[in-house]
Amino acid sequence: MSERCAAIDCGTNSIRLLVADDDGAGGLTQVDRRLEMVRLGQGVDATGEFHPDALQRTFAACEMYADLLREHGVDPAHTRFVATSAARDAGNAEEFFAGVRERLGVDAEIITGSEEAVLSFTGAVSGIDEHPDPVLVVDIGGGSTELVLGEERRILAATSIDIGSVRLRERLLKGDPPSQDEIRATVEHVDAMLDSSGVAIERARTWVGVAGTMTTLAAVHQELSAYDPTKVHGAVIPREELVPLCESVVARTVAELREIPSMHPMRADVISAGAVIVQRLAERIGADALTVSETDILDGIVLQLLERDRR
Repeated sequence: MSERCAAIDCGTNSIRLLVADDDGAGGLTQVDRRLEMVRLGQGVDATGEFHPDALQRTFAACEMYADLLREHGVDPAHTRFVATSAARDAGNAEEFFAGVRERLGVDAEIITGSEEAVLSFTGAVSGIDEHPDPVLVVDIGGGSTELVLGEERRILAATSIDIGSVRLRERLLKGDPPSQDEIRATVEHVDAMLDSSGVAIERARTWVGVAGTMTTLAAVHQELSAYDPTKVHGAVIPREELVPLCESVVARTVAELREIPSMHPMRADVISAGAVIVQRLAERIGADALTVSETDILDGIVLQLLERDRR
């Protein structure tokens, strides 16, 4: 029998935890899922290093997760901690590695963009029902965006590109709300990155979005009184409603966005940049709607760990 497993994903904006058991049918049963907004990537794009405050926020979350892992009886040997875009870019990454090791008893792994894309695809597809192929899975993070095109759970093309909600906000969308010139510059930059991605986005017949930008847009679209993952998971936003939704988000001030009941306060200042990426994808994608999934890279990591245990 497979051991209980855990995955921790530390990105530019958030650090997330999934604890799960083997469901006996090749999948997983969720035991616990958590998210903490720590903004590890604060200023990394400009300075090349983690800010001390960002490290302290991240380490505090690690301490909380360490307590949860002990509570759920997860052995460190069955825990995987992955770090993505921010950790790839930081010059003082060793301080981050040492802090994670001290608090959790596991080593943080900086995974490649291509592995991140594969894990995101595996996790996202595991959580959605029957769908026409090819499937495009899009994971918009704080520092990068993963695009994965696949069919019948076989990956056709995958890439990680350096456009993310924190990176674009700090670099291009500095106004509150962003000016028309800033929006045009951001659109041009995102378009250029998508054009050179090497992924045939227009081929997709199913579009699955994972992670904070996508899940938040789904909650805003439904006008939820509070964020509810059971209502967000599997939500479908038709393209003709998605584009104006993104445009309305970009047009609002941070204070106005924070007034939205389902908006996490620490996402309000970067959601506009994520919305630009979604809007530019919607203009060129083959699918006629976005399906939002709460299953993502964490699920992909745990499924990989469980498969290792089964073997």
